[in-house]
Amino acid sequence: MNERPEEPKSAADEESLLPIDEHVEEGHDDEGRKVRHRGVYLLPNLFTTANLFAGFYAIINAMNGNFYVAAAAVFVAMVLDSLDGRVARLTNTQSAFGAEYDSLSDMVAFGVAPALLAFEWALGSMGKVGWMVAFIYVAGAALRLARFNTQIGTTDKRYFIGLASPAAAGVVAGTVWAFSDFGIKGSNMAFGVAVLVAAAGMLMVSNIKYYSFKDLDLKGRVPFVAILVVVLLFAVVFSDPPRILLIIFLAYAASGPLQYLLQLRRRKSVK
Repeated sequence: MNERPEEPKSAADEESLLPIDEHVEEGHDDEGRKVRHRGVYLLPNLFTTANLFAGFYAIINAMNGNFYVAAAAVFVAMVLDSLDGRVARLTNTQSAFGAEYDSLSDMVAFGVAPALLAFEWALGSMGKVGWMVAFIYVAGAALRLARFNTQIGTTDKRYFIGLASPAAAGVVAGTVWAFSDFGIKGSNMAFGVAVLVAAAGMLMVSNIKYYSFKDLDLKGRVPFVAILVVVLLFAVVFSDPPRILLIIFLAYAASGPLQYLLQLRRRKSVK
């Protein structure tokens, strides 16, 4: 019986036996040649993981009735989400893996967490209508993130198409934080919260444009007075975080529809 000698296992075969395979990502170098990158970038994904943890922490606290802490955790997730992308761009560590991981983390922190927070605080008293409204928000966040990923590179980066999920989460979490801080029970204003949550979900999937602030140059020099304005802004926010943050995000959420109505009015006046 003629048997061929067994071929030695390659490095790839040995790696496939590991319980966790190494991540390999294909890309292109500066000359357009296809290259394969092994592993993931640590620094930006640390911020993304912290964002995911903040969203999960918000869910746990919402389920335990700690609405103040849960709402604050959503805002912490918002800060971390703004950092991971900027860190990746500043350090040139963008990757397809990081983009997908960021979207999944955003779904937890700005989709599931605010919806569950609103449900536990107010919408639960409305029965089936309450969880249906919460689901509208969750579905809106999922669709918003999916559409955003497919439109990268094809739309004007100065504007978001639809309300960004962190801003929508700021409206919902800010409402719970501001009113629960006054000791107001969510069941006493369940209808208003339901309208707000449903509206936030619908705005996320709308075609209304919102300014993205992505064209701001954070690396360039600015006048000295700009630093004073930033300091003043921090002082105003920290003087009463629940109410000030709610006002800011409500104003931003309303800016899109107002701008849209103004554009419609201009078009009608031109005709």
